[in-house]
Amino acid sequence: MLITRCSTLLVLVSYFLISVSAPASATPATAEVAERVEVLLKKMTLQEKIGQLNQYSSTFDVTGPPPEDGAGLRRYEQIRTGQVGSMLNVLGADATRKAQALAVENSRLGIPMLFGYDVIHGYRTIFPVPLGETASWDLTTIEATARVAAIEAAAAGIHWTFAPMVDISRDARWGRIMEGAGEDPYLGARVAAARVHGFQGSDLAANDTIAACAKHFAAYGLAEAGRDYNVVDISMDTLHNVVLPPFRAAVDAGVLTVMNSFNEIGGTPATANSYLQRDLLKGQWGFDGFVVSDWGSIGELVPHGIAEDLEHAATQAIHAGSDMDMESSAYVTHLSALVESGEVDEALIDDAVRRILRVKFLLGLFEDPYRYSDSERESRLVSADEHHELARVAARKSIVLLKNDGPLLPLAKKSGTLAVIGPLAADKDSPLGSWRGTGVSDSAVSLLEGIEAAVGDKIEIQYAKGVDLGMGERSFIRELQINEDDTSGIAGAVALARNADRVVLALGEEAFQSGEGRSQAGIGLRGVQQQLLEAVLKANPRTVVVLMNGRPLEISWMAEHAPAILETWHLGSQAGHAIADVLFGDYNPGGKLPVSFPRHVGQEPLYYNHRSTGRPARGDDLVFWSHYTDIPNTPLFPFGFGLSYTTFEFSDLELSAETVGRDDRLEVAVTVRNTGQRTGVEVVQFYVRDLIGSVTRPILELKGFERIELEPGGVERVLFSIGVEDLAFYTAAKRWETESGVFEVSVGNSSVNRQSARFTLE
Repeated sequence: MLITRCSTLLVLVSYFLISVSAPASATPATAEVAERVEVLLKKMTLQEKIGQLNQYSSTFDVTGPPPEDGAGLRRYEQIRTGQVGSMLNVLGADATRKAQALAVENSRLGIPMLFGYDVIHGYRTIFPVPLGETASWDLTTIEATARVAAIEAAAAGIHWTFAPMVDISRDARWGRIMEGAGEDPYLGARVAAARVHGFQGSDLAANDTIAACAKHFAAYGLAEAGRDYNVVDISMDTLHNVVLPPFRAAVDAGVLTVMNSFNEIGGTPATANSYLQRDLLKGQWGFDGFVVSDWGSIGELVPHGIAEDLEHAATQAIHAGSDMDMESSAYVTHLSALVESGEVDEALIDDAVRRILRVKFLLGLFEDPYRYSDSERESRLVSADEHHELARVAARKSIVLLKNDGPLLPLAKKSGTLAVIGPLAADKDSPLGSWRGTGVSDSAVSLLEGIEAAVGDKIEIQYAKGVDLGMGERSFIRELQINEDDTSGIAGAVALARNADRVVLALGEEAFQSGEGRSQAGIGLRGVQQQLLEAVLKANPRTVVVLMNGRPLEISWMAEHAPAILETWHLGSQAGHAIADVLFGDYNPGGKLPVSFPRHVGQEPLYYNHRSTGRPARGDDLVFWSHYTDIPNTPLFPFGFGLSYTTFEFSDLELSAETVGRDDRLEVAVTVRNTGQRTGVEVVQFYVRDLIGSVTRPILELKGFERIELEPGGVERVLFSIGVEDLAFYTAAKRWETESGVFEVSVGNSSVNRQSARFTLE
């Protein structure tokens, strides 16, 4: 969709124009790369080819002496003999240089390895978790943070990130919802493309770009009951219209790699799904990069019950189109014998090797296998000051104002007492979130530190933790122990709150309550936080709740009783400063929810773009329609929702025509006016409803958005342009096409607050 504006506003800030001096280079031409790949492929033995399909995580100190025995020694020797195409979790310029030398300077053909790492929302400088960053609806900033993450990772010797995660998720119980862009395919597609462009830059052969990886292919985010790794059983309609658009956007943006997913879809695990990987991705979409398995997912075909053993799993995966085996050792152990026996055609091996070699050529690794491993660049660029400046910008843009009665916010910087309370108020680790790259534990600016820096000696700041949230050691791989009974600190917090002029209460989730393997049946405030919340609000109703979390939370009681609520997610390295910027009005929040917040966990999965059903809402008191008898169907806070310290008015919705042909474009215009007293940002959202289709259609679909800034009294005419391609979907005919009929278009500042009009497509 083309989106234009009728007036110009400053939409870029200097932080986004980050450039790094690097040797001039140009990505090799496609034909040249293809020719070089073929020349090298002809020189390779079968075992060397299979080696390129093999990826290991580092299990030994690559900077130290060779391991003496066990798995480490075996992997060491395989690297030396060219039987490892990629390694992950080898970190730092010195370590990657030494590991690369082991392969390049000892193997027969000297083929360089790819070094991969989970650079999800930053390498050392940590940005908001992806779900939170998506709340900015600012594609420029999202691309810029991915660009900085690539700059830092590349300086540390990393060639490849396992990001962006582009899974659509409609279920807040799923722990990895924090890693994606939320519930909407259109927004998810736009964010996916922005992140691919940020990681890969404009020149793949430059030494500050890294290969991106769209994951998890496919439908991982729609696991039953929101339980990680669980079964997915969805229709082709849902697969094509909901799940796949962000993946297609990533492919169209030039993503170099795709990772398949752990889950099965309708009885076939994704790793063994030839329809997804060969027919669709590599066939219909023309994807010329390579597919990597998720960690051990080829081996997991055995417990899935679709493969008898690891050899059988290797056969299924290579036939289905899985090119690189991450950590199963299935290919390196069994493919040679499978080719010799005739069960696997060597042409399948060749196709996978071509794809992997192509990426290595495009990244310039054959010109200089050590070009990324530069300790001087690493020390200069990793965690650079300008990167932290961008982290603060991205963090404050990601904050969503959910409620502001009074208005209580922004807080004044004047004399008085401010009580800062809560288990997350002084926490310097949780703001980093899950999947925090090489972010240093306890390195984030805490909320308390941010407030103290913002007010100096103008306000007396008093702090009380109130309660502990987690107990024991925090760990990425261990279950977090929640404090379920110790309320001994609440009395002190209440005393502080009672005597304060204002209270800021920080609640939510520790970093490792969300993320991989952190699915939860309940999504309310864990532990004894609810007791603290109720006690503090009773002691002082002038309380601002600051939520820190990686998923939507069930906060119905809070929404009813707290006068002000800020959704701040896990904002990264500069979290405290960014939150303080918003608390005290130095920045006017403009974030919008990329995912619905439920009234009750029983509503999950919950999403705005649902179908009508044959029994939608009715106007009488009879019970025979699709609803709950105890709560409304609607979310507590809907998709696209977010308040501001100013107010906006939408008016004069106008369509360029009531009837359009298939070669025409429809223009939809609306006037937006800032009717408040502060300069502010509004996200103008454009939705479409296809009223009659060959299959039932969603009641609403996002088709465009524009982030605008207006001064008090400022007016802007915002224009959206839509063509026949924007109305296409996967129809009953099992193809993408646009059907004629009547459509309703609407524009507003959320999925529920909209103005509507209709047109007919002939």
